[in-house]
Amino acid sequence: MYCINTNFNKPNLQCSTKNRTFELEEIVTNMYLDRLNIVNFKNVADATIDFSHSINALVGLNGAGKTNVVEAVYYLSMCKSSMGLSDRGSVRHGSEFFVVEGSYTDSSERHSTITCTYSLKGKKIVKYNGKEYEKLSEHVGRIPIVIVSPADSFLVSDAADERRRYLNAFISQLDSEYLTAVIRYNHILSERNKLLKNPNTALVADMIDTYDDQLVSFGKVVNEKRKEYIDMLLPSLEKYYRVMCDDREEISLAYYSELNARPFEELLLSARNRDLACQFTTTGVHRDDMVMRIGDRPLKKYGSQGQQKSFLVALKLAQYDIVCRVTGEKPILLLDDVFDKLDAERVSRLIQIVDGDEFGQIFISDCNHSRLTDILKGAARSYSVYDVSGGVITPIQE
Repeated sequence: MYCINTNFNKPNLQCSTKNRTFELEEIVTNMYLDRLNIVNFKNVADATIDFSHSINALVGLNGAGKTNVVEAVYYLSMCKSSMGLSDRGSVRHGSEFFVVEGSYTDSSERHSTITCTYSLKGKKIVKYNGKEYEKLSEHVGRIPIVIVSPADSFLVSDAADERRRYLNAFISQLDSEYLTAVIRYNHILSERNKLLKNPNTALVADMIDTYDDQLVSFGKVVNEKRKEYIDMLLPSLEKYYRVMCDDREEISLAYYSELNARPFEELLLSARNRDLACQFTTTGVHRDDMVMRIGDRPLKKYGSQGQQKSFLVALKLAQYDIVCRVTGEKPILLLDDVFDKLDAERVSRLIQIVDGDEFGQIFISDCNHSRLTDILKGAARSYSVYDVSGGVITPIQE
């Protein structure tokens, strides 16, 4: 078993949950994005950028395209936007398609290329070393990635579906069984909801047990794996939070699910009349939530802005550790507009945390060149700076 051990009072991470101990991989591999090619993606018409294997700083005014570069890197790992935007919405205005291509090298000097294309008149195609995937889900997890962005605030402020979306993206990179179960569950859920709207009561009575059996089968997988991974996150989350904000407040992260209290088959059966009346499925893992607390109170209501932001950054760093330990690879870390989330002191602490061999390639963006580079000058790791202006990306010699 391997635990990441960091310096300067960084977290000494635990590698077990309260219910079981996980056999985790020793970190053996770094994956680096060497070159990024972008055509007609967001506001970037045509760009080719060579990146450092260490820290890459993207600087430019708001709206210049920094986040679009970060989004392009994320697309190559997850086949979709980190902000929930449609593929159509990522096509440059006036264009018919976009292309994002990345050339990668791992720590063993093996090279690979990932190409993601989307056409308004066609479909999205993802290729690995020139070979097209039959299913996009086959690609998720090949290039591990973790993003910290202003959009993370929705995890605290918005409804539970944002937190479920986060869990799905996080766990799907690590567990193909989970990804398959989520996809199948959502499909069966949609079909069951259509059935509940059918006026043919005989057909509904004949078919609903079949749908329930499938929902139970896939829902149990989703439930168990969500519990498993949230338990894994908690020790790292607590310790990174203390480093980020130097706060003695206790924090917690828990998994709420109706399935935690009663077997899913019992829940569905007891809710059947309600489901028929409402014409949709009122119970199941599609109603799960991730509960964040500071002390014994909800983070959303009682946490200060600084505490909320520190919690979210600590959550993403904890996610990074879990991805490392489970896959044996260091994810690419994207820190998008971190000053929107954190004050200068907390950003400095964040840079201290990631300034070591425990972290791999990093992309960090900010609208203030001197502010970001002043912090990076104190880092032990090397860094490269890129000016982003109107979708044009230019290396800067520091």
